[in-house]
Amino acid sequence: MDLLLNPNVAYMILVVGLVLGVLALFTPGTGFLEVGVLLAIMLAGYAIIRQPINLWALILLAVGVIPFLIALRKFKKWLYLVPAIVSIIVGSVFLFRTDTGSPAINPVLATLMSVITVVMLWVIGRKGIEALRLQPSQDLSVLIGMTGVARNDIRSSGAIYVGGEEWTARSVKLIKEGSPARVIGREGLVLLVEPVEREN
Repeated sequence: MDLLLNPNVAYMILVVGLVLGVLALFTPGTGFLEVGVLLAIMLAGYAIIRQPINLWALILLAVGVIPFLIALRKFKKWLYLVPAIVSIIVGSVFLFRTDTGSPAINPVLATLMSVITVVMLWVIGRKGIEALRLQPSQDLSVLIGMTGVARNDIRSSGAIYVGGEEWTARSVKLIKEGSPARVIGREGLVLLVEPVEREN
């Protein structure tokens, strides 16, 4: 346990716990990440309560989150990562102090870990935001107006291949198997289709 009292080790465990926590938010329910976060928090907590901390450095770390969030929400504002990285590096270096008051964390380690962590979390965050903005792949309304092919005779019930998938379909007029059909609406998961006249 003496190894955990090394400020550099405690800092690295804290950063790993933060990264695992963010990953757990984006991929909930795996179990592995959640256990990793819990373990990292317990180990880092044990070390942190035995280390003298500079409160101003902790505040600087928290302030560094603001430009990071701006860079995360506005893709073209990635330059906001620079003040975020700088404040996180300075806050990290001075987070723990020795008995004489000097920084306890190696500046090279803090710089390397801070840059890697901020850039990695920014990339993960951007991908997560892009995924949230995507239309659901099962949104049947995007199929309206598309033309597909009847997989079998369609009347009160049948199947149509459209948009790269096979769907249940219904038509007022009989559509023969292999004939083109246009999607004109939907009722739940059933597509409403009409026959399309073949061009000669």
